[in-house]
Amino acid sequence: MNPIEIINHFYPEDTPLRRLLLKHSRQVCEKALEIMQNPVCRKLELDPRLVADGAMLHDIGIGFCHAPGILCEGDAPYIAHGVIGAKMLREYRAGLEPYARICERHTGVGITAKEVAAQGLPIPQRDYLPETPEEKLIALADKFYSKSGNMQEKSVSAIRRSLSKFGDDSVARFDALCRLFGVAE
Repeated sequence: MNPIEIINHFYPEDTPLRRLLLKHSRQVCEKALEIMQNPVCRKLELDPRLVADGAMLHDIGIGFCHAPGILCEGDAPYIAHGVIGAKMLREYRAGLEPYARICERHTGVGITAKEVAAQGLPIPQRDYLPETPEEKLIALADKFYSKSGNMQEKSVSAIRRSLSKFGDDSVARFDALCRLFGVAE
């Protein structure tokens, strides 16, 4: 499986959006692989290939969403980019289910069906919580980089502040992932 080949399929032209997607995906990939070096991660038996390729594909659905601030000129609400990316991968080729699950479970640090309903989110009402260690690691690594602004790495405290606007449960999920993977301020 070659994630760049898949990205090229959906984003064949060298556009600013494609460059942004690749930059962000590489940042998340590098951060996830860096976190994997923490001694606590050895016991988790993470699959480094799944982590690297999944990080590269986690945001594949952004181009179909409306978020002009990050060059996305599609029609769908941005919150749906994970669900859209999962659908894209499932339709692209068989055998990509682990990557599709990463797409739909990385947003925020996961979203519960209860949160989808309470916030009236425009995605199917179900849980989108990362379950496997690889899904959890990519959801965590993604929080360190934004696709907007200067795209520089954020601190743990800055991430916590950003997540606090989504409620205590989001912050608690982030803190639990930090503990799981040995990430400290």
